[in-house]
Amino acid sequence: MASINPVTHERIKAYLEVFIEGLVGHYKTLSLPELCAAQEYVAKTSPTGDLKPFHVAIIPESLLRINAFERGFSTRLGSTFEECGRLIAVDHHQDARRGYVTKNYVSRAAIEEIDRQVSRFEHVAQANGPKPSLDEMVDAVLSSVRADDLVELEATADLYVLARDGTEYFFEIKSPKPNKGQALEITQRILRFHLLRGKRRPEVQAYFAMGYNPYGSAHETYRWPYARNYMPFEQAVIIADEFWSVLGGPGAYHELISIYQEVGREKSKYMIDALAFGF
Repeated sequence: MASINPVTHERIKAYLEVFIEGLVGHYKTLSLPELCAAQEYVAKTSPTGDLKPFHVAIIPESLLRINAFERGFSTRLGSTFEECGRLIAVDHHQDARRGYVTKNYVSRAAIEEIDRQVSRFEHVAQANGPKPSLDEMVDAVLSSVRADDLVELEATADLYVLARDGTEYFFEIKSPKPNKGQALEITQRILRFHLLRGKRRPEVQAYFAMGYNPYGSAHETYRWPYARNYMPFEQAVIIADEFWSVLGGPGAYHELISIYQEVGREKSKYMIDALAFGF
C-alpha cells in the first residue's frame, strides 16, 4: 500500500509545479550584472560581497541566470518540505499544520531553566564532556516549574502533527547543515514545546527535522559537527526516511522523491527555455 495516495500525489505535484513556476518567473526577469568594460566593473562596490568579475566576464548570461535559479531553489527548498509534509500527514493523522503557534502561561523559573540547560549543554560540548540527554533536560525544566511566577510564552513550529493516538509532534525543519547558534536555538525551542505542553516524551515529541541526509541514507552516516555536538543529536534530530515515515509511514520518503523527480522531468524543458532563452 502506498504511503502517499493518488489524490495527495496530485496535490503535491501541483504544489511543486506552482513553486517551480513562481521561482522561474522571478529569475527569468532577474537583472544580472553586466561587464561592459572591465575597468568599470572592477571599480564597483558591493556591500554584500557579490562582485565576481571573472565569472561575469566569461560565463554567458543564460548560465548565470540558471546558476542563480539553482541557488535560489536550494534556499527555498525547506519550505516545500513543510507543505509536502503537511499534505502527507493529513492523510495519516488527526491534524497537520504549518507555522503552528502554541502559547501558554508557564513558569518563569522553568524558562530560566531552559536557558541554563542550553548554556550547560554548550559548555559541556565545548569541553568534550558527557552531554545530558534530551530526556534529562526536559526533566530538569519540568521539575523547576512553579505556580506563582507565570508569564506568557509563545513558540511556533514549522510543522505540527497531532497523531491519531494523541501524540503531538513539533518539527523544526531547517537546513541539514546548521551553524552552532542555530543548533543551540533549536534545542531551546524543543525544550520550550515541552514546557508549553507540560509533558515529557512520548506524549510530546519535538524534533529538528531534516528532509534529507547529505551524507547518506542512514542516521549514523550524518557527520555535520554543529548538529552532532551542540544538540542532543540522537534524541532530538530526525533525518530523511525517519522524518517522512513519521508523517506518512514506511516508503513515504522514496515516494516523495519520485514525485519531485516526476515534476522535474515534466518541467525541465520549461525551466531551461525560460531561464536560458527567455521564452
